[in-house]
Amino acid sequence: MRAMPIFYLRLICFLLITGMVGSTAAANPTAIARFKDWQVFTQDIGGETICYAATEATDKAPRSANHGDVWFYVTYLSSGRVDSQPSLRVGYDLREDLPSRARVGRSAWTLFNVGSEAFADDEDDPQLVRAIERGSELRVESVSARGTSVAYHFSLSGSASAIERAGDACR
Repeated sequence: MRAMPIFYLRLICFLLITGMVGSTAAANPTAIARFKDWQVFTQDIGGETICYAATEATDKAPRSANHGDVWFYVTYLSSGRVDSQPSLRVGYDLREDLPSRARVGRSAWTLFNVGSEAFADDEDDPQLVRAIERGSELRVESVSARGTSVAYHFSLSGSASAIERAGDACR
């Protein structure tokens, strides 16, 4: 079971990244590097620097659904309160009572959904990030708040270098 303070920290991080709070104090994200299919961004919000490696979904199913922007992130905060936190963000709300599932190769992790984002439990973060750095494709399956089963594929080409660069940018 996850601790409530971590839940709220993750929710705050999500809100900061998406610009939903503190928009007057937040600068737009700055792209600082690209490694094949992954990009690295930084963003300063109220004295805190957020650094993240991100990749956009290469395939979205079902094709008939309006998915909006679908990205997978590995996020760091300069304060160290968030360190290599993997998450999925989609363009709609996810069903919070049904977990998402992330798979790299033969390994799989359960993700919990909060609004339009999904997170691994804290103890799974390091294993999932290592798999992302070493794998070739990430697949995430979930269910929208409207009950539509969705699946996303992400290329992991360049992920290790992008994740390392994002971590370095927040140290």
